[in-house]
Amino acid sequence: MPAASRFRTYLALGPANLARVAIYRAGLKLGVHPVLRLRGEAPAGPFFAHPADGPGSAQPIARQTWRDEMLYFGYHRFACDGPPDWHANPFRPGVRADPAAHWSAIPDFDPAVGDIKTVWEASRFDWLIAMAQRAALGDGGELERLNAWLADWVGNNPPYLGANWKCGQEASIRVMHLALAALLLGQVATPQPSLRRLVRTHLARIAPTMSYAIGQQNNHGTSEAAALFVGGSWLASLGDGDGHRWAATGRKWLEQRARALIVPDGTFSQYSVVYHRMMLDTYAFAETWRAMLGLDGFSDGLLGRLRAATEWLRQLVDPGSGDAPNLGANDGARILALTDASYRDFRPSLQWACALFHGRRCLPAGPWDQQLCWLGLSPPDEALPGPASASLDDGGLHVLRRGAARAYLRYPRFRFRPSQCDVLHLDLWLGERNVLRDGGTFSYNGTPEDLAYFSGVASHNTVQFDGREQMPRLGRFLFGSWPRAEGVRLVTPSDDGCGAAAGYRDHRGARHFRSVELGNGRLVCRDTLGGTAKRAVIRWRLEPGDWQLQGRRVTCGGCEIAVESDGSPVELCLVEGSESRFYLQRDRLPVLEVRVPVPAVVETRVSF
Repeated sequence: MPAASRFRTYLALGPANLARVAIYRAGLKLGVHPVLRLRGEAPAGPFFAHPADGPGSAQPIARQTWRDEMLYFGYHRFACDGPPDWHANPFRPGVRADPAAHWSAIPDFDPAVGDIKTVWEASRFDWLIAMAQRAALGDGGELERLNAWLADWVGNNPPYLGANWKCGQEASIRVMHLALAALLLGQVATPQPSLRRLVRTHLARIAPTMSYAIGQQNNHGTSEAAALFVGGSWLASLGDGDGHRWAATGRKWLEQRARALIVPDGTFSQYSVVYHRMMLDTYAFAETWRAMLGLDGFSDGLLGRLRAATEWLRQLVDPGSGDAPNLGANDGARILALTDASYRDFRPSLQWACALFHGRRCLPAGPWDQQLCWLGLSPPDEALPGPASASLDDGGLHVLRRGAARAYLRYPRFRFRPSQCDVLHLDLWLGERNVLRDGGTFSYNGTPEDLAYFSGVASHNTVQFDGREQMPRLGRFLFGSWPRAEGVRLVTPSDDGCGAAAGYRDHRGARHFRSVELGNGRLVCRDTLGGTAKRAVIRWRLEPGDWQLQGRRVTCGGCEIAVESDGSPVELCLVEGSESRFYLQRDRLPVLEVRVPVPAVVETRVSF
């Protein structure tokens, strides 16, 4: 990659952000960063007493997960008859991270340990919430179990040793879950001294590396700001002087991150449905906590960005299944879960955010209302109208609707670093069916082949020129030469549907312009290919099923996909691809490849 292009990429990341990251890493390497001076003692339990008043709403239902098995990334289940090994990778039996090493000495990507997220997952304390719910409903055995697991975690993770202290965001998720458990058990005002010390130990770890979190320009900043605000205001209410300082820092960055990372149309910096949910849940909990403690309100600017972010998520969630397009990075994150809804069911988060930031419901009454019930919030009576077709142009997403059919076209409005080569990816939904679909992520520490595939162009419904990626890779999580959108046509209604379009030119001069029309029983996608490229492959990643290829069309389950060109020779092949709807899980699916010379105009018509 030319030095000039590399420089432009780094400039787009922001000199201040690069400086924050560089200073942090240099400080650790030289042994002079303030976080390295932290010392602490592990508090002794118990951490929670018998519950006081339970949730304020009637008839709550407790989660049933984390009884006799561990749940990882919302999908993988491992048997357990006691606390897990907090330093183990359960996907690789016998493999453990070093529990005695200082966290700063533990590498991010250690091939001997594997994906560090497998070590972190149980230490996010999702189990704490499920056990606290059951204890709040009178199950004394669950309270004993909860305290035993917490005591075991504290005993095996002394401050600040081992992998579970390595990441400020991981510590922040634990703080939010500890606070939520105290809320569920009615012990916010009267926490056990050991719980106060545990929260304090975590905030002391988070605060010194806040600048690094901000430099990431992602959910690290929002999560760590929320933990400082929630945990700090909690300690301040109990008379802890440091709590005021931590709470003020958290509030400052919650406000600033909302302005900086959520663009006016609601798009979040990570261009990811899963990370968008995590950010929105984080802010929803901060607002719920603020109101519960009677603290000063957040600014109108913050609340406005969160209303927009809520609308963005509402555009993508299917109300019948709760599922959403698998757009962007998908690392298995789900925090603050108070229902047994599937990991891929976004409705509890969406109903919570709509109630807080719109003052209205977006879904009828259902199990997702348990999220509000446990927090003592009443679902609003007034409902929002259903979402309409729209172009979310600040973040680069066309949303086309016609009856039960929805099409999503991504295009490059990159204010923040893209994590996947998904420019002009097209997702198609027919009610709850995701007919044309995205590939997901699988793992951040997989094989080079898996990393290249799932973040690369082959994992998306778009065009690949000359066998290369849409953007050159500069690092594990960084692409260069970010494309810019050309010829954008916002969603426009017509008599029998709606249409939209966008295009781009890549760093080597290849051009792709895609127009999409969605009408009654049909989707028409027209791809105009040109520029310096010689060959192109258009991929359509299909829902699993018995797709049959006959000539220039494939059929399955009442859907037919037909391909035509402007006279250019076209070759169609049905091949096998992979998708990952859950972290560290993969399935096979059929992929229709349309191979053409460049230049060409190719029309793909989906009939349903």
